[in-house]
Amino acid sequence: MISRKSYIPFCLILSFLISFSGQAQDPYKIMDWKSEFTLRTWLLQEMDQQYDLRRTALASALETGGGIAGYREACRHKYKKLIGDLPPLAPLEATVMKRVQHNGYVIENIVFESRPGHHVTSNLYLPYGKGPFPAALIFCGHEMTSKATESYQKTAILFALNGFAALVVDPISQGERVQFTDSDGKRILRGSTTEHTLLNAGANLTGSNIVAWELFDNVRSLDYLISRPEVDAERLGCLGNSGGGVQTAYFIAYDDRIKVAAPCSNIASRERNYELYGTGDGCQQMPFEGREQLEIADFLIMFAPKPVLILAGRFDFVDYRGTETAVRELSEVYRTFGEPEKVKLFTYDDGHGISRPKREAAVTWFRQWLCADTVPVREGAIEVLPEEATYCTATGQVNSFFAGEKNVQDFTLEMARELGGSREAFFALSSAEEIRLKLRELLSLQNGRIDVKAEAISIEQHKNFRLGKYILRREGEVPLPCLFFIPEKISSVDTLVVWLNESGKAAIASDYVNIMPQMRAGNPVLLADLRGMGEAAESPEANEWKYYNREYHNTIISLHIGQPLPGQRTEDIFTLLEFVSVQNLIKDLPVKIIASGSAGPVAIYASVLDDHISKIEIDHSIRSYFEILERPMERDWYSYVIPDVLKFFDIPDLLKLRPEMVITYK
Repeated sequence: MISRKSYIPFCLILSFLISFSGQAQDPYKIMDWKSEFTLRTWLLQEMDQQYDLRRTALASALETGGGIAGYREACRHKYKKLIGDLPPLAPLEATVMKRVQHNGYVIENIVFESRPGHHVTSNLYLPYGKGPFPAALIFCGHEMTSKATESYQKTAILFALNGFAALVVDPISQGERVQFTDSDGKRILRGSTTEHTLLNAGANLTGSNIVAWELFDNVRSLDYLISRPEVDAERLGCLGNSGGGVQTAYFIAYDDRIKVAAPCSNIASRERNYELYGTGDGCQQMPFEGREQLEIADFLIMFAPKPVLILAGRFDFVDYRGTETAVRELSEVYRTFGEPEKVKLFTYDDGHGISRPKREAAVTWFRQWLCADTVPVREGAIEVLPEEATYCTATGQVNSFFAGEKNVQDFTLEMARELGGSREAFFALSSAEEIRLKLRELLSLQNGRIDVKAEAISIEQHKNFRLGKYILRREGEVPLPCLFFIPEKISSVDTLVVWLNESGKAAIASDYVNIMPQMRAGNPVLLADLRGMGEAAESPEANEWKYYNREYHNTIISLHIGQPLPGQRTEDIFTLLEFVSVQNLIKDLPVKIIASGSAGPVAIYASVLDDHISKIEIDHSIRSYFEILERPMERDWYSYVIPDVLKFFDIPDLLKLRPEMVITYK
């Protein structure tokens, strides 16, 4: 409830009216600071609190070997919970499409199915001889050339020349595995990071993520590798650069067949990266990692005390100080396990990428732990192949080469439809209150009493109405700016209009054509900027265009800390309703919400949980989450995403809980 001490009756406020004409250039901006930073700042503060708890837990665990073993197991449990169930194993249906001998090694172009109808393209580099050889699984960064990239070819060749089998795999959206292609097999979008992000939004709705997709592809890649008679299944390692470094960290934490690892140009502090640069694309994080207090170093701690070499460039855009922080934590962990020699940082004075010195360090490290050979490896002149020579398909893309190829979005849409049975069962077996509790859980809404403090910035007297400007505050929450239009005459049959415009309250308030019909009808109007909207919206340059979302980093950090942005905005509506509940003239009026864009579903969530809302009018928004799945290449979808939601209900299902409510779509 609003504190009675902080509540100022309208009759008292009128005594210190501020002239409308005296306002600044933007007469509807209420918060007198650079409010475009407000939401990001709040999110980072929430994240920092979570990682403070992690630091305390890790410090406590490091006191004994048993403690750190328990910490490691707790991390593994949380990780597997976030990954969820991976698909059942199916026949790989592997085919060697081409085999070519080179000077000292052989390259095979191989394709297999990680899931039925979903093909993975790869190159296997084999030394001359029978083996069995130790093997390295190599994960590519975000280059569109993927396995054909010069540095990855040279890495694989260097391994082969030093007695290793090396399998280089195209991740989804790269190389021959672009997911969004036209009828000729040409990619539609600008690159892999965009594809990963758009694919991830749909996957999140069904309870999955692109991390899980890449992880499963990599599990199946290792399955194929050890199926080869030339490979020693007891001497396996993996490494990757950049986005491949992410894959390496997630993979070694999951698959215990790996004995040695070397992630490159990636390992750092996620907390610091988010603070400095924002988030990465959809393959670089899972929802709720922050809530579960998992840092990037924790995925390597899950691998401990197996040998791990971290490769870094001192002038990389990946924050080197964050790399040192991660290595310092890992070194303490390995010392506690009694094996400090099994973790090492190799730094070279260059930037991003697996350059020659890093390749040499990686192969030397693998030979030390898998071959008992500590002689430093040196790379001589290496010739690489043109991209076309690395192809496993005649067309250069699995989408155009294999009839009926199923891409990630096909599987996600299929999964969403299959979950229809689960949604029906959930509604059939759950009471209305249980459904509401599940909605609150998915939105991560707070429980208990709401204490709202209303700060009156000004009250302006206009002809036929008053305009109040307020900042509504809840302890520990983002401030909520709003405009309150009060007509001269209000009757008990009038309606309170709560107007939530995605572009901001000023877009409505600046055109009196929007407001005056409501004033003449006697309907009070409360215009508010939900967090991240209007005057609280970030500037366009705060989010890279490649992510197709004007508030991408804030949506991802919100998911990271376990508080989806739609849930935060639902809390904002509750703040508005609580403010209204202590205004004597209007507290008993029925409430109509007019909402646009991503505020539309938020209004529905609030109406399901608060029956004071009697009408909703929505424009330029979605009616079903399936719109995101069926039109995945549109912009700003992440603003709507609630992880796991399609396991339980779609938007039309929720409306069944309020059959008496009037809802209009425009």
